[in-house]
Amino acid sequence: MTEQTLALQDRGHPEGICYGCGSAHPSGLHLKSHWDEDGRHVVATHTPDPEFTGWPGLVYGGLLAMLIDCHSNWTAMAWQYQAEGREAGSQPRISCVTGRLDIRYLKPTPMGVPLRLKAWVEGEVSRKSRVICEVWAGDVLTASADSVFVRVDTEQLAKAAAEA
Repeated sequence: MTEQTLALQDRGHPEGICYGCGSAHPSGLHLKSHWDEDGRHVVATHTPDPEFTGWPGLVYGGLLAMLIDCHSNWTAMAWQYQAEGREAGSQPRISCVTGRLDIRYLKPTPMGVPLRLKAWVEGEVSRKSRVICEVWAGDVLTASADSVFVRVDTEQLAKAAAEA
């Protein structure tokens, strides 16, 4: 694979252990986010496994929340790198955390259908960036989120966690 075809997760944090998007998680979902051809959106595709069924034939809403959270976070980081004229994974590493996750479940999301996530930063790229994320099942918009992701210093974050 070339650098351009590698997912943002594989370039930006290949040792990541997040269950939803961590490349190094042994049994995680391994969500892969990429810049869309349009250069404005970050996209990912995921087909939920049967264990993520909520109601019969429908995707569990908690899985949708995890996918939106992970994909939106990588969108925020991708836009941060782009704003600085750098590639994902270049040093110093950019990291963001969820500041607010506001999801609207618009229609039932069917199982057995590849889900397409499409996200972008709305407004200014700053320490706190607003990310819009949509979940599509085929031609049907099933969920959307309007969230905030905060750029953090991971060393300070780890220190604060150790002191808690």
